[in-house]
Amino acid sequence: MSNSTAGVSRGLKLGSFLLLLAAIGAVVVGMSSRASHQTKLKDWTDKQAVATVTVNPPTNGAVGGSLVLPGRFEAYARAPIYARVSGYLKGWKVDIGGSVKSGQLLAEIETPDLDQELLQARADLASAQATVALAETTAKRWQDMWKTQSIARQEVDEKLGDYQSKKALVNAAEANVNRLLALKRFARIEAPFDGAVTTRNTDTGALINAGSNASTTLPLFEVSNTRKLRLYTHVPQNYVSHIKAGGKAQFSVPELPEAMFEATIQSTSGAITASSGTTLVQLLVDNTAGRFLPGGFANVDLALNEQTGRLSIPASALIFDQNGMKVATVNQQHQVVLKTITIARDLGKTLEVQSGLLASDQVIENPPDGISDGVRVNLATAVAPR
Repeated sequence: MSNSTAGVSRGLKLGSFLLLLAAIGAVVVGMSSRASHQTKLKDWTDKQAVATVTVNPPTNGAVGGSLVLPGRFEAYARAPIYARVSGYLKGWKVDIGGSVKSGQLLAEIETPDLDQELLQARADLASAQATVALAETTAKRWQDMWKTQSIARQEVDEKLGDYQSKKALVNAAEANVNRLLALKRFARIEAPFDGAVTTRNTDTGALINAGSNASTTLPLFEVSNTRKLRLYTHVPQNYVSHIKAGGKAQFSVPELPEAMFEATIQSTSGAITASSGTTLVQLLVDNTAGRFLPGGFANVDLALNEQTGRLSIPASALIFDQNGMKVATVNQQHQVVLKTITIARDLGKTLEVQSGLLASDQVIENPPDGISDGVRVNLATAVAPR
């Protein structure tokens, strides 16, 4: 019994020891597994904290290229015509849209007040002429009498002075008549040049005030030369150096969207408008066929005389901050490098870069918010260059 009891006791101890070893092993394995899991979780978290971005080098823009800008037509010559004399409109001869030649009668004005002034001026002239004739005769008689020493020299000089005074009055009266005759000629309103009547703001019987219509500042007529048109557009300062007088440009109009027409660059204003940063460019358009109307809209396509194409980037790559416009690039160490750039032209989905970027730069297309210099990033699967 004692040997059996001792064997059982040794077995129990051995079993307890083995159970203890198993428990310790389980604890060690659990702790090791937990530590490995924590390490993997930390690595995964660190990787997730690094942004993944898509990069591409900037593309080369087209050599030369063109600039499309809005423009407006204006008549080559335009003359608003006001009345120089007051009266009533006797009648008009040409309505709006009518073609006229230089000197052609547009309307006539009845001028009763001016007519009476002219009659009075002619009567004053006749009276002055009669007076000067008498003064001349008197002066000659007194000169003859002085030769016989029957009168004093002083009296002769007085008569001669009176004659000269009367003669000056005749000259003044003649000038007044001529002035009124010149005004009377303005009762005929004539076209100043070949063209078309584009405005008529009066009608038969209307009261006309010299200088303007009866109650407004509108001209009586407006005559425009529309056989040639001036086309005006505003060119940004960056492109002013590419605009040369005598160069050709193309334009289109909304009513003929599929057609392109040619214009000649005539001149520029030679100054930059501070409010818009543009200069006014004037183009000349042949409108013999009458296709285009003054005041109409046109899309002007100006060819640029550039020797090399600019680099282009997607508009989504642009970053705005307090220091201006920037793009985010990635260096060989996968770190972000912010570069300040200037934009030459905004083409909507793409931007042409004037300066600040190299062709070898890897540009982040959609930079995440808060991106800064030196931040490490992961690169997405390479995308084929556009």
